Amino acid sequence: MNAPFPIADLRRQLQAARAAVHHDYHDPEHALPLLEQEARLVDDFLAQRWQELDMEAGAALVAVGGYGRGQLFPCSDIDLLLLLPEGAAQTTLEKVESFIGLLWDLGLEVGHSVRTLAECLAEAGRDITVQTTLLETRLLAGSELAYAELVEAVFKQLDPRSFFEAKLLEQQQRHDRYQGSVNKLEPNVKEAPGGLRDLHLVLWLARACHLGQDWNSLHKAGLLTGQEMRKLKRAEQMLCSFRIALHLSAGRREDRILFDFQNTLAKRFGYEDTEANRASEQLMAVYYLSARIVAQLQPLLIQAFRKQLYGDTQLEPRVLNERFVARGALLQIAHPEVYEQQPSAILETFLLLQQHPELTAIGASTLRAMWHARPHINAAFRRDPVNKALFMQIVRQPFGTTRVMRRMNQYGVLGRYIPAFGKIVGRMQHDLFHVYTVDEHILMVLRNLRRFATPAFNHEYPVCSQLIEAFERPEVLYLGALFHDIGKGRGGDHSQLGKVDAREFCEGHGLDEADTEMVAWLVEQHLTMSSVAQKQDVYDPDTVASFAQLVGDERHLIALYLLTVADIRGTSPKVWNAWKSKLLEDLFRATRRYLNGGAQNTSDALDERREEALRLMRLHGLRDDAHQPLWKTLDAVYFLRHDASEIAWHGRILWGRFDKDEVVVRARPSESEEGLQVLVYCPDQPELFARICAFFERAGYSIFDAKIYTTLKGYALDSFYVDIADGREAEYRDLIGYIEFELAQLLKQAGPLPAPLSGRLSRALKHFPLPPQLLIREDDKQKLHILSLVAGDRPGLLSRIARVLSAHGVEIHSAKIMTLGERAEDTFTISGPALADPKSMVRLEADLLETMRI
Repeated sequence: MNAPFPIADLRRQLQAARAAVHHDYHDPEHALPLLEQEARLVDDFLAQRWQELDMEAGAALVAVGGYGRGQLFPCSDIDLLLLLPEGAAQTTLEKVESFIGLLWDLGLEVGHSVRTLAECLAEAGRDITVQTTLLETRLLAGSELAYAELVEAVFKQLDPRSFFEAKLLEQQQRHDRYQGSVNKLEPNVKEAPGGLRDLHLVLWLARACHLGQDWNSLHKAGLLTGQEMRKLKRAEQMLCSFRIALHLSAGRREDRILFDFQNTLAKRFGYEDTEANRASEQLMAVYYLSARIVAQLQPLLIQAFRKQLYGDTQLEPRVLNERFVARGALLQIAHPEVYEQQPSAILETFLLLQQHPELTAIGASTLRAMWHARPHINAAFRRDPVNKALFMQIVRQPFGTTRVMRRMNQYGVLGRYIPAFGKIVGRMQHDLFHVYTVDEHILMVLRNLRRFATPAFNHEYPVCSQLIEAFERPEVLYLGALFHDIGKGRGGDHSQLGKVDAREFCEGHGLDEADTEMVAWLVEQHLTMSSVAQKQDVYDPDTVASFAQLVGDERHLIALYLLTVADIRGTSPKVWNAWKSKLLEDLFRATRRYLNGGAQNTSDALDERREEALRLMRLHGLRDDAHQPLWKTLDAVYFLRHDASEIAWHGRILWGRFDKDEVVVRARPSESEEGLQVLVYCPDQPELFARICAFFERAGYSIFDAKIYTTLKGYALDSFYVDIADGREAEYRDLIGYIEFELAQLLKQAGPLPAPLSGRLSRALKHFPLPPQLLIREDDKQKLHILSLVAGDRPGLLSRIARVLSAHGVEIHSAKIMTLGERAEDTFTISGPALADPKSMVRLEADLLETMRI
């Protein structure tokens, strides 16, 4: 094939034409026209190239898939089928090969297949994806007869029922990959629930059911009202505009609205920061609204297609009451005016779903009627005692609470009934550790609490399951979850704002004074237990006593513990780990013991801890007096900071060598069965903590707790708890050997500190930087100081902080390293002369802030 122009000229010509289409694309109203215009441009270009082939008469060039739909995104593949006649000549095959090579030389991202009609049908029979792509085709050039035969054969072979069930299963599997959530902070505009693929599915099924191939056809067929059709068209337009802008911004095929692009897209679409919301938050609110419309309306159409395929079997209705009937697994209103005549039936819908678990869905006509009846959920509706009683019945049901709360949110009912909840629907959280919008996070926390109460999930968190099983009136927990973050986005302390909302709700819904106080208290204190567990020493009797005074009684303690575990688990899969679980559980057990009369003074508590440590040492064959030489070098502070298991382990390791001038490094799997516990014992040396931190950072291990202690003989006895990313128990032996040898060698050399580790910032931190914060205050006993730091996490942060403290002569006694996603919240117990001098303190704070900004 000889092109009339050099390939370089053709390439420039095509690139210039496509760039002209993309130029200054800012208006979502132009999304669909742009896709169609780009498809037509490439159509013409490909047709010209095909005609230059002088291909044999029976061959055809066919657009398939998304391109076959007549839409082409800027960086999407151009999906082509080269349809050849049976027994095509060798020259034809050579021309096809040349044609495909030319397209790649011209810079086109081509996804192609070369098949005969028989091969197309065979592949479609084996692969549902191929069958789907062949439903959306257009003839670009070549034999009209061959193309017509293809279309006829594809639809003749298609079994609509099998196709329908296969595509629904495919969708369910796809949704599961995204946890079924519309409201992820970095959603995939194409594949996620409520995304473009859900719209495509509707159109594929419409074709399979012979109901048309666009929204107008479905409207004419009576499957969509005019308002619903307009909403779907608008949603499609917005989702397409997001995907177009992503491709243009990234310069490649990119379907995820990553943090990297959110500010760029917001600027492209004309959003600007306001005092209330960032431009990116306004942008994402539009996305979530569009995705929710798709998620709300798609089930209506799916039900209509099912009826079309399987017929209206007219199952005998089972009367539930005068307002509702059940047909098979569907819940339906008894007549079209139910919601208009009795608006309280809107809430009753969800209550019936809980009371009748055999009902798995709401009928399409019922969903449509509810959609139009939502304006009835107003102030008068919320004041109605009947509706208040119905809502509390929903909360108190033993089954289905999570499922119906999600549906109430999806259909816009929950946000109307609780206006404060409506304000956080689709609200972004740029705190670097939540991965869901506020409303989705709240529902995840509620789900976690409900899982604790579900026997099938007792194996996940046995302690939580046992506690919630015996907890009277668990609805206070569920209301605490529902309101714990409801005050976000209004300015001020969201815990205090939410407390006010929770109290008002509970008082208005008939809860007694004790339960009202409990819910309000849970909302106010929902962050406290996590903070105490991860920033204070949970093995210090004073810490336990102080926390016990805060919670007051066992019921409050159990409620706060359950909510805290559910809350942390509902932020992000990466935030929860076994170490945090152990800290919380240890704090819970110690506080419960204190509240139940097991309170001891510090001296008695330490004596008990020593006795337990001695018992554990004897179990390992050590003599009764083996501990004495080491323990004579340790004061009460050591025994306060370490539990009995750690004390016994240290005693076994250091027996007979505690006074030798050597470096001892030992490691073992932590008791939480996640990560390693590392002991470092050596003569104290300058910058020891910074040196150890630098070692772990360079090895790619994260420190999440450190206990720094110097014996009365001047030896450092330091314990580190280290997270091994993606480490498996089978690999720990090799990791332990590596750490014990390499870290010991490093400390023996005691050379200059290595240069601070540098690395790229995470995407979230790069685009949504977290201003560093610090606070230095005296501890309760006024003997040491507490340094609290909040900063964006980054490589080398901990060792940088340690260097600054060392440079100012500040000694570290303990370190609690809490990493929440991309957010570091670290707490250090420190001492030193610089902390007593105001000028030195100012310089220290300035240097710390500076190093946290790097």
